[in-house]
Amino acid sequence: MTVNEVQEAIIEEFSVFDDWMDKYNLLIDFGKDLPAINPGFKVRDYLIEGCQSKVWLYPEFNGNVISFAADSDAIITKGIVSLLIKVLSGRTPEEIISADLYFIEKIGLRQNLSPTRSNGLLAMVRQMKLYAMAYKAAGRKTGWGEGVSGREGDI
Repeated sequence: MTVNEVQEAIIEEFSVFDDWMDKYNLLIDFGKDLPAINPGFKVRDYLIEGCQSKVWLYPEFNGNVISFAADSDAIITKGIVSLLIKVLSGRTPEEIISADLYFIEKIGLRQNLSPTRSNGLLAMVRQMKLYAMAYKAAGRKTGWGEGVSGREGDI
């Protein structure tokens, strides 16, 4: 499925509900379905700055696409990051960078979050796009999949 097809599926799932309490429950269910993150990734290096709750986001690049794993200590936030992963994980850096995440507005998510959670949502999106930019830049300099290990001489 394309980025937009996944977004349309999410919009359709949320459109079943009129009441935002039901939509919050759906968001919580998405968070419960998020695969567990390796406990070794729940470290400061993968903690997203700007979120009210703790959110860890771990990227993995296989040379073509980036996959994300995440966790949060808050159930709503975990649901939010699970939606972002559903849309952006398994995509090329270019797809992630250029993605217009219109589903956020269409389902009313941003309007129904507290200002601090809304800022956290933006921080999550920004971090995912920053990872994609870094992998794209590393690929351009050294060939896909090389140069991102953090060893001296790498990026």
